[in-house]
Amino acid sequence: MKSLWITVVLSFAFYLPAGAQTKWTIDASHSNIQFTVSHMVVAEVTGRFKEFSGTVTASKDDFSDGKAQVTIKVNSIDTDNTKRDEHLKSADFFDSEKYPEMTFTSTGVRIASGNKYIISGNLTMKGVTRSIELDAVYRGQVKDPWGGTRAGWKAKSSLDRFDYGLTWNKAIEAGGLVVGREINMDFNIELIREK
Repeated sequence: MKSLWITVVLSFAFYLPAGAQTKWTIDASHSNIQFTVSHMVVAEVTGRFKEFSGTVTASKDDFSDGKAQVTIKVNSIDTDNTKRDEHLKSADFFDSEKYPEMTFTSTGVRIASGNKYIISGNLTMKGVTRSIELDAVYRGQVKDPWGGTRAGWKAKSSLDRFDYGLTWNKAIEAGGLVVGREINMDFNIELIREK
């Protein structure tokens, strides 16, 4: 009887797909993508993108073989100032009419220590693609009240906007620039596992 049970289990295991990929989708209503940039050297402006979508595929529970694809709608930029937002959408900055989307495609994931990860990928903005790294924290998985599974991530990165052709600026009397070159990005992402 024992040998029959082992045979059944082994037979079942044989038909399971090896390294089956699990797909996760960003829950945009419980996620956010924000950025900060210095203004007049002495202060910072904070903004966010209100419209974005993305998926992650992985065959391992710890996402160490994960692959991510994120799309951000440039026209959804919001800095709590309509005039500034319109300027950011113009050709001086994002040129959203010509380049309506930004994309991030991961190229590699490695565990730095514990739940801290380094996610490498390509960011495309205003027609320019450059490689970036995200310092990420994997916040684990949880069952939701509706029988689904959710996973949480927090990640950040810095980039030089001049690298992407967002070069508009003005000098100020005291020295420095009206808008800083370095952009700090923060991603708070909640994923839903597809059933």
